Amino acid sequence: MSTPQLTIPCTCTTTLPHTTHHPNIMNPCNHTSLSSGQLAGAAISPQLFHLPEIQILELFLALVFFLTIHSLRQRKSKGLPVWPFLGMLPSLLVGLRTNMYEWITEVLHRQNGTFMFKGPSFSSLNCVVTSDPRNLEHLLKTKFSNFPKGGYFRNTVHDLLGNGIFNADDETWRRQRKTASIEFHSTEFRRMTSESLVELVHSRLLPVLEDSIKQLAPIDLQDVLLRLTFDNVCMIAFGVDPGCLSLGLPEIPFARAFEDATEATLLRFVTPMFVWKAMRYLDLGTERNLKGSIMQVDEFADEVIRTRKKELSLQSGDKKARSDLLTVFMGLKDDEGKPFSNRFLRDICVNFILAGRDTSSVALSWFFWLIGKNPAVEERILAEICRIVGERVKSNIGEGKHALVFRPEEVKKMDYLHAALSEALRLYPSVPVDHKEVIEDEVFPDGTVLKKGTKVIYAIYAMGRMESIWGKDCREFKPERWLRDGRFMSESAYRFTAFNGGPRLCLGKDFAYYQMKFVAASIIYHYHVKVVENHPVEPKLALTMYMKYGLKVTLGKRDESDISKYLEVLS
Repeated sequence: MSTPQLTIPCTCTTTLPHTTHHPNIMNPCNHTSLSSGQLAGAAISPQLFHLPEIQILELFLALVFFLTIHSLRQRKSKGLPVWPFLGMLPSLLVGLRTNMYEWITEVLHRQNGTFMFKGPSFSSLNCVVTSDPRNLEHLLKTKFSNFPKGGYFRNTVHDLLGNGIFNADDETWRRQRKTASIEFHSTEFRRMTSESLVELVHSRLLPVLEDSIKQLAPIDLQDVLLRLTFDNVCMIAFGVDPGCLSLGLPEIPFARAFEDATEATLLRFVTPMFVWKAMRYLDLGTERNLKGSIMQVDEFADEVIRTRKKELSLQSGDKKARSDLLTVFMGLKDDEGKPFSNRFLRDICVNFILAGRDTSSVALSWFFWLIGKNPAVEERILAEICRIVGERVKSNIGEGKHALVFRPEEVKKMDYLHAALSEALRLYPSVPVDHKEVIEDEVFPDGTVLKKGTKVIYAIYAMGRMESIWGKDCREFKPERWLRDGRFMSESAYRFTAFNGGPRLCLGKDFAYYQMKFVAASIIYHYHVKVVENHPVEPKLALTMYMKYGLKVTLGKRDESDISKYLEVLS
């Protein structure tokens, strides 16, 4: 086969007398000299010219290789690979397929407590994520007014929470908080909460648990506790009893709809805004499910409001006034001197359900799972309960041990139980992450620069797993870390942020602890709770930290001799 010839044109006008003929090069010019390598390249160029797809593939692979190396090298400085156009979204998608909260924790650990998440260039997912107590104190207290919930958060959860206290800023938030605070600290409210809790535990919770023993069947303790706190918050906030916790555990459509709505709402935070808004407009996927769930939530709230207004209109002047939150807000006026709209009252209902139903119940679920893995803690709790009520039992011979109802002053003395519940909340906070937005340029104490409009996520779950905050044993369940000389000692709200901090510190914190202690003590005093073997336990991605598969348990009645043993030892 002959070698193809290559003609090189010459622009020189001088005729060379001695031209050496080369069989492959015609009309050479000594002003244009070619090396042997160049000649070889010139000889094969036409072959490559006829195979452009190979060159394109090589260039593409080289580009991908370069971008991959470049992106992965940024992992060390930025916490996660930063991909062109996509930002850190690929890593986020991986995190969503595993345990999202552990994924965030690992990144924060590598980045000393704070990192900037860069979303795709077409999204609104950019934010600063932090677990540094100094930063939390700065945004929750020191510069509170510069870190509202912000427009992004309000728009994302507005369909569910409206303008309620969890979602509101400025004067709308202040008005609701002031009204709720006055009510929460009233004598009548405290009496009502205590009485309703006794009724729910002894007339409903314990009989349901007793029935599960008779049926010789496991029971989903998380579901039972959600029913209890749902009934409790409805009694306190609206003065209605939905009867969610009763024998047979009837299906309550509103309760299921509310849980589904919180899950679908959280997914908006990890979805580009234009995507979920388009899905909402087209009524597709999770947005369609969210719409249906919210319709059921609204129906329940509207029925409660209509019923209450009718009751109030028929109420005689000498009849004892209700003291629930809904009735209190119905008696107030807006800025124009008019009664609050039904929509605003609906928002109040939904927000207080979120605050009162989910937080305590999911905290108790994680608590019972943890003491199941740490039987020595359960033994110490039972010993403390028996010590506290021991004198009362001995002085009231006619009061049967298993009919015992804990008194408020006794619940208050349960320091070790208080510590164990706090330790459960440290490791599994009911609200695992929370959101703020900066309205003026700011700098965090750790040096992180925040531009106006920056979204800030503070990772409460991750904080409980930071060695810099809790030491090398931060992942261990140790109630003793909360005790000083046997007495419970609280931590800074900026290290332990399960109840938020600063001006937004949870109004119901004291009631939540009382409720959790009363329920936990009542169950532990009567039963030994054992988690079903091999039952999967992991957090669910929602606004509050549900257990994804519930908490399947079996119950064993406390033997009379066990209780007597503790009482004899302590007497």
